[in-house]
Amino acid sequence: MNRTKRIHNILKKYFNETTTIVKDNSILHTGHNNFDGTGETHIFIQINKNPKLQLSRLEIHRKINFLLREEFETGLHSLEIKIM
Repeated sequence: MNRTKRIHNILKKYFNETTTIVKDNSILHTGHNNFDGTGETHIFIQINKNPKLQLSRLEIHRKINFLLREEFETGLHSLEIKIM
């Protein structure tokens, strides 16, 4: 399973009552510090917050970073998180 799918599965388990979009944006960073745009290292996450989710935006960001700590240890470089 690739990183994008793993991240999507991890987030859907915790944020099960939200619409979650996960995209690999690594190609957009090609050339930065000799990066070739491969490896699923730059991920975009969009969460459409459900009113039932009783977390602030900051708490959601913290939770996402906590849930994905193993991905950061294995090559994930950056997250772009958008909460709607």
